Amino acid sequence: MRAEGLERVTMRRLAQELDTGPASLYVYVRNTAELHAAVLDRLLGEVDLSAAGAEGDWRERLVRLLTSYVDVLFAHPALARAALVARPSGEHYLDLVEAVLALLAEGGVPSARASWGLDLLLQYATASAAEHSAQGQAPQTKDDWDALTRALRDASPDRHPQIAALGTTLLSGTGEERLAWGFQVLISGITAAPEPPTTPPTP
Repeated sequence: MRAEGLERVTMRRLAQELDTGPASLYVYVRNTAELHAAVLDRLLGEVDLSAAGAEGDWRERLVRLLTSYVDVLFAHPALARAALVARPSGEHYLDLVEAVLALLAEGGVPSARASWGLDLLLQYATASAAEHSAQGQAPQTKDDWDALTRALRDASPDRHPQIAALGTTLLSGTGEERLAWGFQVLISGITAAPEPPTTPPTP
């Protein structure tokens, strides 16, 4: 996967590498999607979870932990995109979930809000990694960015007064700064949001 990308990791290809038949792999995984989820879980072992047991402000430590998760996904572009639909359930994924919930609990976030907030935090982190990894691979990324910057800068004050007033401020900040700010917005919202309904889970 590291050499050729996640797209080349299929049941048939893995069977060839292991010098066996695809049918023998179905004892362990049911399909390619499940295989990719297993690969994702293996790589989640690279996420730095030490912030969960460190000293300091719990919010900052949670942002640091989630940023490490984004960095791991960003290092594997195809994996970042697959993580949007893959549903890992291995030990490394559970370790990540446990660490996030522990920090939310440390911050006094009620359990129902923490449970739903976990989903939002991981969705935002995963989507951010997938978006930026895709941009990093696209050869026209700089041209697209330049075109967007010009469009915002040259927006008509009559037709788009809000855009004209803000201009390139809409694109200000580094990617790291915007990611961290987004996490802080979500964390603040989770701590202040109303309690979600406690209906039975749906499959």
